[in-house]
Amino acid sequence: MSTVTLSLKEAYDLAMVALVKAGVTAANAAATADALVAAEVDGQVGHGLSRVPSYTLHARVGKVDGHAVPVAVAAAEAAVRIDAGQGFAYPAIDLAIEKLLPLVAKTGVAAAAIHRSHHFGQAGRHVERLAARGVVAFAFANTPAAMALPGGRRSLMGTNPIAFAAPMPGRAPLVIDMALSVAARGKIMAASKAGKPIPEGWALDADGNPTTDAGAALAGSLLPIGGAKGAALALMIEVICAALVGGNFGWNASGFFDGDGGPPDLGQLLIVLDPSRFGGDGYATQMAHLLLAAAGEAPARLPGDRRLALRQKAAAEGVTIPAALHAEILGLG
Repeated sequence: MSTVTLSLKEAYDLAMVALVKAGVTAANAAATADALVAAEVDGQVGHGLSRVPSYTLHARVGKVDGHAVPVAVAAAEAAVRIDAGQGFAYPAIDLAIEKLLPLVAKTGVAAAAIHRSHHFGQAGRHVERLAARGVVAFAFANTPAAMALPGGRRSLMGTNPIAFAAPMPGRAPLVIDMALSVAARGKIMAASKAGKPIPEGWALDADGNPTTDAGAALAGSLLPIGGAKGAALALMIEVICAALVGGNFGWNASGFFDGDGGPPDLGQLLIVLDPSRFGGDGYATQMAHLLLAAAGEAPARLPGDRRLALRQKAAAEGVTIPAALHAEILGLG
């Protein structure tokens, strides 16, 4: 496969120009391009530059409002509710982080609920930014329907990512970031376009039967990690992000990869805790013990170690993307 290697600035400019050309304001395009390049650097290419074509399509057809300005309203002493205005999620996440840090400094625990939102992107990046400021952070987001309830055939729940980050003494935060499907829908779409089969255990067809046919999988549903346990977690996030926060349930949300329907109208929740209010001075000591224990189990590694290595590589060498994707984004600009 032919590829193109870009510096981080070139990658940012590539996304920025395409987004602005699609009618996105410079401020919203900047927040979005930052997030896409960060995902590309971290090896999360499904949330990276590959999203530019669908994002610009959504902006052009009104599925996302490229001019939206997120608005924050105090919901309680330690809670803020943010209306993303059917715009991109990233400006709303930036505002949530801005509001959460002074709240958690005052109260020890704080939460930000984002509604009328779009694709959450690389969930680990959002909690990592908070953990880098000294707090423990959780993130939950629901997504358009992709998985069935246990025993069901019809996709109802999204792949619904969960992310967690915690400060670590002397190094970057510990970050855990996972979607709740065995495989990302984007990987199955890529296999379908390439005419390739998918591994067993990834998906069911429309009749609820296991399939290795990528096209049949796209017409059916993805399988959750851990079987019924993963499905239960996905259902929990639907409750949090739709019933609690006020977004659409996954089965009512329009898809991320096409221009059909109105805005996805999804919900997200960020929760932060000040470790000094719970573990006191013992938090740093305990996390140092965790690092020592992990070091003693080499070659075992902590989640996120690969991400940190990729960042060093990208800083020196840039990022490499398929030439066809590069040409497509250039054409959008």
